[in-house]
Amino acid sequence: MMRKSEILKLLTILYFVIALGEIIAEYFLFKPALFVLKPLIPVLLLVLYWIASEKKNTFFILAVLFSAITNILFIPNTEKCLFYGIISFTIFRMLSICLVFYLQKIKDYVPLLIATAPFLLIFSYLFTETPDIPENSIYIIIFQNILISIFAGVALSSYVMNDNKQNSILFISALLFVMLQFVVFIEKYFLTNEYQQLFRPLAMTFNVFAFYSFYRYVINAEESNND
Repeated sequence: MMRKSEILKLLTILYFVIALGEIIAEYFLFKPALFVLKPLIPVLLLVLYWIASEKKNTFFILAVLFSAITNILFIPNTEKCLFYGIISFTIFRMLSICLVFYLQKIKDYVPLLIATAPFLLIFSYLFTETPDIPENSIYIIIFQNILISIFAGVALSSYVMNDNKQNSILFISALLFVMLQFVVFIEKYFLTNEYQQLFRPLAMTFNVFAFYSFYRYVINAEESNND
C-alpha cells in the first residue's frame, strides 16, 4: 500500500501535468479542454490539501471552491461572465485573507499598514489609468484592489519581521497573486484580442504557482501552529 508521502508526490506531479495542459489549451484557445482542465486544477489542489492536512480548514476549502468557480466564469471571456468571475474571485480573496489572519496571528498592525500602502498605491494608479471599465464592475474592482493590497501587505510585513519558512512561502504566493492580478487587469482592460493569446497562458502560469504556493503555506502554517 502506498504511503501518504508517495500519494502526495504523485498528486503533485499530476497537478503540474494538468496545469501544463491547461496553459497549452489557453495558448491555442481550445475551449473543450479549458472547460475540463481549468476547474480540475483547484479540485486536484483540494484533494492534495485534504490528504496532507490534519485540520481541514474550512476557509481554505471554501476559498479553493470559489477559485474553481472563478476559473469557469473566466473561460467565455464575456462581460457578464467577467463580472460574476470578479465577484467569485473577490469572495475567494476575502476567504484567503481571513485564513491568513487566522494562521499568522498578527499582533502588531503598524508594519502591516506600512507594507500594504505601496501595493494600494500601485493598484490605485493602475485603476485610474484603466479605460472603459464597466460601471457594474467599478466598485468590485476597487474592493478587489484593496483586498490584494492587504494580502500582499500581510505577506510582506510577516516576511520582513520574521523570515521563516512559513512566511517565505506566503511572500512567494503573494507576489505570484499580485502578478496574476496585474496580468489579468492588463489583459481584460488594456489589450486587444491578438495579445490575449500570450497573456492568458501567462496569467494561468501565475495562477497555478500562486495557488500551489498558497496551499504549501497553509500546510506549513498548520504544522507550525501545532508545534
